[in-house]
Amino acid sequence: MGKNNTKEGNVIAQASILMVAGIVVRIIGILYRSPVTSIIGDEGNGYYGFAVNIYTMVLLIASYSIPMAVAKVVSGKLALKQYRDAHKVFYAALIYVCIVGGIASLFTYFGASLLIPDSQAKAIPVLRVLAPTIFFSGFLGVLRGYFQGHSTMMPTSISQIIEQIVNAIVSIGAAVLFIHLFAGGDPEKIPVFGAMGSAAGIGAGIIAGLLFMLFIYRCNSKYFKAHREKDVSGADSSYKDIFKIIFLMVTPVILSTFIYNVSATIDQTIFVDIMDFKGMAADTAASLYGVFQTKYYTLINVPVALANSMSTAMIPAVSSTFTLKEYDRCNAHVNRAIHFTMMLSIPCAIGLCVLANPIMQVLFPQKETIHLAIKLLRVGCISVVFYSLSTVTNGVLQGIGKVNIPLRNAAVALVLHVIFLAGMLFTTDLDLLAMVFATMAYSFMMCLFNSLSVKKYLGYTQEVRKTFVIPAVSAMIMGISCYVFYQGIYVILVTIFGAIIPGRVLVLLGLGAAIIFAVAVYFVLELKLKGVTEEDLLEFPKGTTLLRYAKRFHLI
Repeated sequence: MGKNNTKEGNVIAQASILMVAGIVVRIIGILYRSPVTSIIGDEGNGYYGFAVNIYTMVLLIASYSIPMAVAKVVSGKLALKQYRDAHKVFYAALIYVCIVGGIASLFTYFGASLLIPDSQAKAIPVLRVLAPTIFFSGFLGVLRGYFQGHSTMMPTSISQIIEQIVNAIVSIGAAVLFIHLFAGGDPEKIPVFGAMGSAAGIGAGIIAGLLFMLFIYRCNSKYFKAHREKDVSGADSSYKDIFKIIFLMVTPVILSTFIYNVSATIDQTIFVDIMDFKGMAADTAASLYGVFQTKYYTLINVPVALANSMSTAMIPAVSSTFTLKEYDRCNAHVNRAIHFTMMLSIPCAIGLCVLANPIMQVLFPQKETIHLAIKLLRVGCISVVFYSLSTVTNGVLQGIGKVNIPLRNAAVALVLHVIFLAGMLFTTDLDLLAMVFATMAYSFMMCLFNSLSVKKYLGYTQEVRKTFVIPAVSAMIMGISCYVFYQGIYVILVTIFGAIIPGRVLVLLGLGAAIIFAVAVYFVLELKLKGVTEEDLLEFPKGTTLLRYAKRFHLI
């Protein structure tokens, strides 16, 4: 693995590695959900969504926070050159996930009927397919966290891509296979067995990612051993002390992450129960929820993956500088992380809004729900910005050891969110739009509460002009230009090739051209309005190349 040089240790550089992987993973995720939706339908997606939300909730408790906790504790040990203790943390975390993950997997499998509401009982077998995955996820999380603690994100990034590729292939193949073997042509069984097959892909992906990370660890075992042998710190913590550190670190993060993410599970329960109270059929409610989960929530999570990558990459740097009491450097890391995240998430939100129609036509062209899906995406795209900022600030608070604060903020936001959602569903006929509005409100409250907490505990004051104003202005101009460009290029493509190329392909070509055009326009505006400096550009991947082109075209 070798020593990190300055560039490799840079937060933006490491985050960029994760971001590229995150975008690739999300794109693969969207692309494979499209054929899966064609196979299992919106109803099957609904059962899949119910099961995945419960699975995610259990995973949050069992092992979801392990990578962050391991990365934080290991990076702190490495900053103090306590290499033996850093490796002890790794072994202790493996024991932890073996015990907790095993219990959680068994509980999920045998208690599936208790976790799924009666109105959606068809999702129970789907959840049972997912149960073993919880056990293997813990080991994968420990390995990823250990490498992240060493400030190298490449193994995690590659493993994520491998995981998603295998997930996509198996999800499609197993969905077709399960329907062929077990459904017997029965239309009522097709959504259930199709969802079970799709869920099997998640487990296959996790195992593939785990095997890759074990291979990488094996390749670097001599490096880790050499580090331990040159440890002269004198620190030699007992496993009892390390387990205590892990437990005290993991427990608040588990609770805060659980509350932060459990809103999806609560939302689906509230939505289904209230729709049932209003007289809506269970399969109709499942289909509607499938539209929300697969066609709206999946898409807004693509750019939020950028924030997740930034948060993950930032924690070791923030943790180590905070441990060494280098508070100015710590705040500088926070500032760069938030600036970079907003510079990407704001135009992504605008892009989803103005290109919602062609995006849905390409990915989810089901005629029955396409107009509803477009409306949801246009209305709720602003959640991308709120979720992104709340994710990064969540990472900051965890990095400085204030792990209880996100828990408190998430709990308050969740209570207000539930009241807001239930009230809107009961008193209006907005249905899925009420879900979108509630999601927007929840993400905004988390964003606000976390930002106030970061200011309180770090004395951090956020720069506004470069971080928010310039990206917003640039994104709005980009959005208008992009919309006009797409309409024009689509008309040209239809006029020239309409008779020989299918309409969906023409939409895809127009969408691709519009995205390239939008990126170029936004990049130029950011430079011209001085939202990005030469120093900022050099921190980007291929920053030297970007700076050279920017100067050649007199943009900077």
